[in-house]
Amino acid sequence: MKYQEMRALKEVVKARTPENVAMHVSLISDDLSRIMKSTGGEVSDKYEANILPTEFALHQNYPNPFNPATKISFDLPQDSKVNLIVYDLLGREVKRLVNNEFKVAGKYTYDFNGSSLASGIYFYRFETKGLQIQNV
Repeated sequence: MKYQEMRALKEVVKARTPENVAMHVSLISDDLSRIMKSTGGEVSDKYEANILPTEFALHQNYPNPFNPATKISFDLPQDSKVNLIVYDLLGREVKRLVNNEFKVAGKYTYDFNGSSLASGIYFYRFETKGLQIQNV
């Protein structure tokens, strides 16, 4: 009886075979215009027309307030040279996350580690082609 109980337990914890596991696959083509999704037996081919942003945007950092790190995101609807700069409350530059770099159109997120800075309020500014957007 004890041998049978142990054998039953072994069968219960045995890993499932792949045909019993739901699968999720995402493929993005080189031009980022098609996304193919597969979940289990269901397959779809969905055209994504608006993958690239349609306007410049500087998003609220997350988390906010932060201690010691945060993420800063921006949208770039066209290829451009970009600056992303962090300033203290007195307007002094404390970190340049992107320094006049050429970026292709898309969505970008940068990690900002402020662990070496004093606690306080910081601003960040996104600059490109005569456009400046600032956030707290």
